[in-house]
Amino acid sequence: MGVHRAAIVGAGHTRFGVLEEGPRALLRAAVGAAFESVDRAPERSSVDEIFLATLGFGGWQIGNSASVLAEESGCVGVPVTRVENACASGGFALRAAARAVSSGSAELVLVAGVEKMTDVSNARRRYWLGVSGDTEWERLAGLTFAGVYGLIASRYLSEHRLGREALAEVAVKNHEAGALNPNAHFRKAVRTDQVLGAPRVADPLGLYDCCPVSDGAAAILVARADVARRFTDTPVWVDGLGASSDYLAVQERPDLVRFAATRRAADAAFASAGFDRSKVSFALVHDCFTIAELLALEDLGFAAPGEAPRLTLAHETRRTGRLPVNPDGGLKAKGHPIGATGVSQAYEVFAQLRGQAGARQVPGASHALTHNVGGAGATAAVTVFSVG
Repeated sequence: MGVHRAAIVGAGHTRFGVLEEGPRALLRAAVGAAFESVDRAPERSSVDEIFLATLGFGGWQIGNSASVLAEESGCVGVPVTRVENACASGGFALRAAARAVSSGSAELVLVAGVEKMTDVSNARRRYWLGVSGDTEWERLAGLTFAGVYGLIASRYLSEHRLGREALAEVAVKNHEAGALNPNAHFRKAVRTDQVLGAPRVADPLGLYDCCPVSDGAAAILVARADVARRFTDTPVWVDGLGASSDYLAVQERPDLVRFAATRRAADAAFASAGFDRSKVSFALVHDCFTIAELLALEDLGFAAPGEAPRLTLAHETRRTGRLPVNPDGGLKAKGHPIGATGVSQAYEVFAQLRGQAGARQVPGASHALTHNVGGAGATAAVTVFSVG
């Protein structure tokens, strides 16, 4: 058992997808659900600190959006900090909350993530997705976010002399999981031949290799470990925290198919948790594109370089396999409202480790890992959890 650095005592989630609600309503719904999920709900006045994860996609409240969360959570007066590390914003916000309570500076912290992405034009969406990567060279050369991962996928498949079958299995597996998740953007299964035959987006990646553009919000309540049972008899412990960064532009890195930030973050998370990878019951990894799930398995230390495809094609990463990966559907099927994604991963851990995940429940889950990446591996947050 690791040293408990913090505990999640409540979690809330909106549906992900193309939604009518705006950011304020999404935040209000997610935070309300988080408080309602607590067995012995605290007064909102007892929240000591708040963290908001958001990119501010499309320019919504591009400045001082933290105050909006204070309003919509019913916590005006509480200090609120906005965290923006692109797609890893939620993971870093969780890290900040856990560090705040473990330091003793706070007893109860609210973390919320939100993004409204579908109410702008396609050109505007491409712009906002692009700002998560290098805007000086990659974007000026015409390289899109999908294009960066297409280059990474091409290099990986060539280096290991592989076809697209493992990429397709990631999509099939995660859509199958998404079909069981009532909050998922895509709740439909897809077949391997559909994935392989879909229109190409950025060769070798096709339509089903890419996560959707989604609206949504998620929220969690993080308590100091020694007071967690005041709120619930089944806290989910935050045992290990790891985070790292890398060069923003992929051309500056020595290896295109290995994300050094993920590797460093994972090593730090397990070192601080006090238990190793063999304990992990399931993992939630940042599969913004199918190739990203394969890279994550290797960078997190669950597979040797080039071995993730074999693990995937053997169905070992399915919900009933040896190491279930993304039982909530992942970014690929659940959706990817940028600021909400890392917080949504923590929500899923909370549900799974408490045995409340319904049809998508991983049997006997006791330890979990979340992996949240910003840009094309430029930032990474890895968190390790347990229950019991």
